[in-house]
Amino acid sequence: MKRKLIAAIGIAGMMVSVAACGNDSKSDSKGSSDPKSLTVWLTVDAQNNWPNLVKAADTAIEKKHPGIKIKHEYYGWPDKNTKLDAVLATDKAPDVVEMGNTEMLSYEVNGAFAQIDPSKFDNSSSWLDGLKESVTYEGKTYGVPYYAGGRVGNWRKDVLASVGVKSTPKTYDELLSDLDKVQKKEGDKFSAWYQPTRDWYAAMSYVYDAGGAIAKESGGQWQSSLSSAESVKGLTEWKNVIDKYMHGDKTKDESDRYIVYGQGKSSMIFAAAWEGATAADPKNDKTGKLKDNLENFVMPGPSGNNMPVFLGGSDLAIPARSKAQGVAAEWINAFTGTSGQKGLMAKGNLPNNKTDLASLKSDPATAVPATAAESSWFVPMAPGWGKVEKAQILQTMLQNIGTGKKSVEDAAKEADAAINKVINTK
Repeated sequence: MKRKLIAAIGIAGMMVSVAACGNDSKSDSKGSSDPKSLTVWLTVDAQNNWPNLVKAADTAIEKKHPGIKIKHEYYGWPDKNTKLDAVLATDKAPDVVEMGNTEMLSYEVNGAFAQIDPSKFDNSSSWLDGLKESVTYEGKTYGVPYYAGGRVGNWRKDVLASVGVKSTPKTYDELLSDLDKVQKKEGDKFSAWYQPTRDWYAAMSYVYDAGGAIAKESGGQWQSSLSSAESVKGLTEWKNVIDKYMHGDKTKDESDRYIVYGQGKSSMIFAAAWEGATAADPKNDKTGKLKDNLENFVMPGPSGNNMPVFLGGSDLAIPARSKAQGVAAEWINAFTGTSGQKGLMAKGNLPNNKTDLASLKSDPATAVPATAAESSWFVPMAPGWGKVEKAQILQTMLQNIGTGKKSVEDAAKEADAAINKVINTK
């Protein structure tokens, strides 16, 4: 599931209105311990895949607050944000809303969500780093992690076996050696590793593995650091992968990667854990061979450690206009707490905390994504990060590097300058 960050541009005026009434809303919620109704907005993932968990949370709240009516609305990701922006400053705002973890920041910066006390929520002391960062702004907590999804390596066992490789790589050098064999055998019309150039999630994993970062904060100000020696080292190694193994269109992003993979034009991807299985779906598998031949593995990094991966996922937040913030918090805990996490894990999701994540490592079916998620990175929690994403600065930099239009150093310096213009502005 791909999460898109929406910027504050265009909703700034509305957000100011939300922020201005935030304190009043909080006091109202304290004076209404038993509201008559609760409105919960979730994405269709919950509606389609784990409606029983939603019902269990409802039942827990209805038992504690007899007579309360709980209303659910379900949205696709783009639809949800459009509707939310339209109602946040009105009395029609929901009491609970699901957010992609990279969507949180713009709303937190502009005061759209109520502050919460993390100690009142199960497993908060061990929330996954990538999710915990997404609900934290300037030391305060504005949401509760719901579930996570990581990135893993995935390759075709049949193609690798054809060049004598019988097990997944444990080191980066081993990975490259294996891919070299495939590339030599299949020729330059084939991508031993299909890695879309504009996929900044993969490229930034190389940056963080090398000790670099997109941006760093000092004294309350953020400064882009893509042209640092460490970041350039990571970007250079990423470019080596593009040059050697990616023989597809070097101007594309990752949105249709699973479709390309299903066409049999590649032997490997580094992608969200669900993409391999989706490629193997009969609707997408044009080879007829993927179902029994795809294998996930923890992506090794050039540093010698596991590659740090972007940890995507969902959070639940309470809009500042909610008049039922206390009960909203209770519902969230009932839904995302210990029993809820067990239900989410049973559906193939990663849990929101390290304690439950550790239990998945002992199960062969979940060991790879669980292990990969232990080493993660997240976007800079800077007030202007939404503007960085909206301008697609990283994607432009990576395309310029991958196509050879600019050197790593020049493209990184250009990206730094563009990021620094907006990263500290709300």
